[in-house]
Amino acid sequence: MKRLVIATRASHLALWQAEHVRTQLRARYPGLAVELLPMTTSGDELLDRRLDQAGGKGLFVKELEAAMADGRADLAVHSMKDVPAELPPGFTLAAISVREDPRDAFVSNRFAALAEMPAGAVVGTSSLRRGAQVRERYPALELRLLRGNVETRIAKLDRGEYDAIVLAVAGLVRLGLAERIRRRLSVDESLPSPGQGALGIECLAARADLLATLQPLGDPATAQCVRAERAVSRALGGSCALPLGAYAVMSTGRLQLSALVASADGRRIVRAQSEGADAEAVGAAAAQALRDQGAEAILQALK
Repeated sequence: MKRLVIATRASHLALWQAEHVRTQLRARYPGLAVELLPMTTSGDELLDRRLDQAGGKGLFVKELEAAMADGRADLAVHSMKDVPAELPPGFTLAAISVREDPRDAFVSNRFAALAEMPAGAVVGTSSLRRGAQVRERYPALELRLLRGNVETRIAKLDRGEYDAIVLAVAGLVRLGLAERIRRRLSVDESLPSPGQGALGIECLAARADLLATLQPLGDPATAQCVRAERAVSRALGGSCALPLGAYAVMSTGRLQLSALVASADGRRIVRAQSEGADAEAVGAAAAQALRDQGAEAILQALK
């Protein structure tokens, strides 16, 4: 191959991610021409509703997949937390990169921590998962929908529309905005979304030549962790309508996975842990443990 085209969302963060992969490809394969195909997705245009009310995570990737299917692009780069638990037939994840900090970030111009915020203070987030965990610990705070790219969300905070917002640490770090983080929330305070902090490279499953080219860009340990996390989501329905957290770490060849499912109001949260060497089995075990504690009732109430 002499030329590759990367389909990417047109936001600054998505372009940073695609450029990061392009730099890696050029370093590994001198002489390879790598071009970017920026695209605006349905998810980027949706600013007044939560994703779960409008079609889910697939709104961020379906246009990119269409570009690969019709030959305009060879691969796409995604934040793994934005990738649906089930890919469409014919597509595969060729590589999952080394993970950035997977935690959530508390960002505020007025307060140093959620615990310092008075009753009625407004916290912005677009994530049911984040909102439920904030509500569990701080029920007196007001949670308000916050959509848009990272810069848009921070601008809304700076205009005083919110007293604080919760974002992914990884996005802020990648955009050079780490100084805006007042506190990195521990995974006990805010369990991350499956795949948070990792980048995924997607391509057509039939492209054996491309799979071989992209595979070295992946990190096996991160890939195993992310696959275990995504297995929890897939087993429980895989919808972003589900306030679900899942985070795995690798230690001496074994995965240690924590997962939770919450009601949207944070009044009921069930948690589970599992451990093992096989990512799919570890994820399935955590999902079953959540079901055993009543996750199914929470899922039915959300529907």
